[in-house]
Amino acid sequence: MGWPSLRRTIADACPRLRDLIRTRRQYRQHFGQTPSLLFPKTFNEKIQWRKVFDRNPLLPLLADKVLVKDFVTARLGSDWVTATLWRGPKLPPRAERNWPLPYVLKANHGSGMNYFVRSQEEIDWPRMEQLSEKWLGEVYGTWGCEWAYYSIKPQLLVEPFFGKDGVLPEDYKFWTFNGRVEFIQVDTDRESAHKRTMFDRSWKRLPFTIQYEMDQREIPRPTSLSQMISAADSLSVGLSFVRVDLYEIDSKPRFGEMTFYPGSGEESFVPPEYDRKIGDLWR
Repeated sequence: MGWPSLRRTIADACPRLRDLIRTRRQYRQHFGQTPSLLFPKTFNEKIQWRKVFDRNPLLPLLADKVLVKDFVTARLGSDWVTATLWRGPKLPPRAERNWPLPYVLKANHGSGMNYFVRSQEEIDWPRMEQLSEKWLGEVYGTWGCEWAYYSIKPQLLVEPFFGKDGVLPEDYKFWTFNGRVEFIQVDTDRESAHKRTMFDRSWKRLPFTIQYEMDQREIPRPTSLSQMISAADSLSVGLSFVRVDLYEIDSKPRFGEMTFYPGSGEESFVPPEYDRKIGDLWR
């Protein structure tokens, strides 16, 4: 047996070793250098460290789009949580799928597993059944070695859709370190010419971006900014780093999700020195 085959055999028998090998390879392919995992310094290196070494049992619970609602309700109150219209291990019979429009069908254990139904014309049961089966059969996170998703028991859920005129509501991503919001990410034009802009807690524009060019237009300060910052601070207590995603709907804040591996630690900072500066916040 050659070394590559032996390495694959060992990695399959030891998931953490598999994640170590894969994480190093993918990071090297993306950035052209091997990450320092024993003594990580940049933010992206620390994401890779988390993938391999951080086995905090709280992470899978908070990454689960169903279970995290109880956590958020306990810390912030039920007004912050979007109601669940239905959930289950598979779609119910078609006769029982009478959820009020508009709504979104999603899976609880990954990212990008959403199907939006804004009108009666968008109800496509064969397509929704096909997607649901695909989602439920996927062990999300294995490609990127994102451990928090591995043990989540897959299920489906349906929630109300709160966007206006079919457009998703504005969302704000709060980067928190050790229980404190340090800056806020705002993504614009996501379906056309994706842009990304960073602000501090006082809504002052910061001189860096991540992966996408900065939006030079004025971005209004959200009405509920102080409430959202307080909420993100509260939700992140006890966690060295987590990105807390919140929405503002009719000037009121609402919880979205908690993210532990933004961009899988493979998004470039511009200017690049901010990769280290942001990494310094993660202690």
